[in-house]
Amino acid sequence: MVIRFSRFIRGAAACAAVAAALTACVTTPIPNEKIAVAKASVQRAEQSGAPELAPVEMAAAREKLARAEQAAAAREASPANQLAEQANVDARLAEATAEQQRAHKAAMEFDTSMQALRNESLRNSQPTQ
Repeated sequence: MVIRFSRFIRGAAACAAVAAALTACVTTPIPNEKIAVAKASVQRAEQSGAPELAPVEMAAAREKLARAEQAAAAREASPANQLAEQANVDARLAEATAEQQRAHKAAMEFDTSMQALRNESLRNSQPTQ
């Protein structure tokens, strides 16, 4: 009777271990959707001129996206999830930085044009002798 009980305990422990392993695999799925969103954000940032106007942020987004894809390929769901989210945020930051740089440049050009118009206006309004 003791032998049967011991076998039962070992069998139950083995089943519990297998169940725990399967549960761990099921609870953290590979974040394919988050990786796809991060890819789209990186592409959008690239099209917005971020590689030239926000190279540091763009490099960080690309690097984290690559690492997320590697983690997903290795079936490491948690790091893949975190890296995909970070890549998405970095790509959005790169896009926003590029937009800010373009807006700043446009404002500077506008200010320069306005100053030139003021100078021209002052020259034209001065009496000639």
